Amino acid sequence: MVVSGVAPAAAQSSLLPLGLSPRLHSSSNIRHFLTASSSIIVRNHDCRHISSNSNGFLHNLMKYPNSNGLSFHRLHRQLIKPVAVIDSNNSDFIEPEEITNNDEAYKQWNWWTAKFAAVANIPFFLLQVPQIILNARNLMAGNNSALLAVSWLGTLTGLLGGLSLLSYFAKKRETEAMIVQCLGISTTYIVISQLAIAHAMPFSYYIATSVVICVGVISNFLNYFGMLPPSIWQFWEDFITVGGLSLLPQVMWSTFVPYVPNSVLPGGVSFIVALITVFMTRMGKLSEKGVKFVGAISGWTATLLFMWMPIAQMWTNFLNPENIKGLSVLSMLLAVLGNGLLIPRSLFVRDFMWFTGSSWATFLYGWGNLICLFLFKSISPEFFWGVTVGLSIWIGVTFWKDSQAYGHGSPLESLKNLVLGSKS
Repeated sequence: MVVSGVAPAAAQSSLLPLGLSPRLHSSSNIRHFLTASSSIIVRNHDCRHISSNSNGFLHNLMKYPNSNGLSFHRLHRQLIKPVAVIDSNNSDFIEPEEITNNDEAYKQWNWWTAKFAAVANIPFFLLQVPQIILNARNLMAGNNSALLAVSWLGTLTGLLGGLSLLSYFAKKRETEAMIVQCLGISTTYIVISQLAIAHAMPFSYYIATSVVICVGVISNFLNYFGMLPPSIWQFWEDFITVGGLSLLPQVMWSTFVPYVPNSVLPGGVSFIVALITVFMTRMGKLSEKGVKFVGAISGWTATLLFMWMPIAQMWTNFLNPENIKGLSVLSMLLAVLGNGLLIPRSLFVRDFMWFTGSSWATFLYGWGNLICLFLFKSISPEFFWGVTVGLSIWIGVTFWKDSQAYGHGSPLESLKNLVLGSKS
């Protein structure tokens, strides 16, 4: 989950030209506003479905252009319907309703959450650097066993999850998000290479991973610059869908070997199911909802791969507690900072998938591994409790400010709306 949240942040932070709040005083301005707003919504929220009530909404706006003093900012809030849990790629226009929220608080928190998401690029960029340096020192000292503290399965899931997200944002032509994902892939691949050198990862897996990463990165950039035939890009998209669905259950199973039998059955069964699903999609045998579900699989598979990363790492800590000093404390702290900075934005825009991934990585990958380091006396109590108190305050302030921005009586209302897909 190391870099998964950054890419959505790049897309969401460009949602609105913050600070601009033009008033609508004429039919001409309304038409221009609706055209511009629709373009922004379609680009940033993948909105493909316009409700049958949108014509009535346009009629009311043109009939009463000055009613309620609607600003660009307030209308944007009314036009976008947040996404509910799984259906994270679809948004609909909805009828305007009475807004009781504090507009100024909403606009300010919108601005701040976008800034937090932008600042998160710094810890994400630096995230793997301390681990890379620590691994290099252990390799040069001949202490290869120290690298066993780094779960190669966990690192592999993060690497392939990043590749899936790179494909998603290449298709969306989100340049900044692609750059961030490429940085994450590059640094994580260095860690994978170090693990292979130390024989902490099967070399055959490393070769296969290298081929997939190389082909994937090249294909994504060729597609971004319009140099890849659509048929080949379609094949690549199907490949990462089938590959992700096959890899996830296999990685989850393999994490617990030798406590479970060493078997490729989970991956094999998933591969067959995924292949049939993709084939039926291409042959037009699925319903519209089925096609949408398959289209969302890659994003959710990438998120789940990232979410499994801390589980695999903490299981490695449990099996090899004597090697826990091979973990970089600074990397874990950067994971808390980077993902923690994305939580306010993901909550604010009511993106359940983004919120789930960022929160999971913050608490399981970052803070969870700090707990392991604390229990094995690799970090001081003052450091651990300082991070814990700071993180608790941050989460509390996040929900408090979000409830203020939306005019809720309780911070729990924000969480409820996030899960149910409601901004009311």
